[in-house]
Amino acid sequence: MRAIAVRQFGGPEVLELCDMPEPEVRPGRLKLRTRLAGVNYADVHLREGTYPAPMPAPFIPGNEVLGITEDGRRFVALSRGGGYAETTVVHRKLAFEVPDDVADQDAIALTLQGNTAHHLLFTDLRLTAEDTLLVPAAAGGVGSLAVQLAKHIGAKVVAMAGTEAKRQLAIELGADAVVDSSTTENLTERIIDAAGGHVSAALEMTGGDVLHSTLAALTPRGRLSVFGAVTGVEGLVPITDLLAGSKSVTGFWLPNLYPSRTHLNDSMSALFAAVAEGWLKPLNGPVYKLGQARQAHHDLAARLTTGKVVLDLDS
Repeated sequence: MRAIAVRQFGGPEVLELCDMPEPEVRPGRLKLRTRLAGVNYADVHLREGTYPAPMPAPFIPGNEVLGITEDGRRFVALSRGGGYAETTVVHRKLAFEVPDDVADQDAIALTLQGNTAHHLLFTDLRLTAEDTLLVPAAAGGVGSLAVQLAKHIGAKVVAMAGTEAKRQLAIELGADAVVDSSTTENLTERIIDAAGGHVSAALEMTGGDVLHSTLAALTPRGRLSVFGAVTGVEGLVPITDLLAGSKSVTGFWLPNLYPSRTHLNDSMSALFAAVAEGWLKPLNGPVYKLGQARQAHHDLAARLTTGKVVLDLDS
């Protein structure tokens, strides 16, 4: 089968298109002929060797796929690598059959990023209609879904994005206000101003100065959920800042929910239903061929993409 292999850690150039043997199908696993493989920041960190659960090289990256079983059923699935390949073997408890009224690209957008957005808001932050939520990268895969999920329950949403086009897209998705995140100058003040003086909940995935500015913008008893650090810059949180404002900071990593028997089944069912009902609209991003994996990684890391980035294995 054709696959993308990583034989040593590094930049996009280490992604190698090659022929590899098909993976073994063990008990409790499901074999899929891959149609789409999601491209995520987790794949970038895996390639660089900086992921929280690193994989020893050589390996096939790709933590989510949409594929077809031998009997013709459509599934999306989460995995720990292996997705950038024509055949993928996944754990049955992390595979979810796609309803007929949900399109391929919508389904793949819900798998890792949709579940992440859902559990950031409702499992970690426990968002309510009384909250004002700050969403970074609001035109990206997680952010665009988080904006819509938060608005659906009646929360106020302040969206951050680095270009005018992306900020306009966030408004179209339902955001009440937008903030230019292309610079960190006076970012705390600009967030507070856009929010009308009140930010009770926030997401963060940049690190460094953005983390500190976001924490500072929170009102007393505000909650911050950190789900990434795409800049690679640590943002240590001073205890005095937490105590002074009774603020809380939590970390969130979706694979910690994989052992649960209910969390992902419930969220996937809710996400599929929301798309079928028409009020949740995944933002479909660029589609690359398998042999263009290097370009996909480059564009994602350079923040040149909008919405869900995928590799098309059928092309």
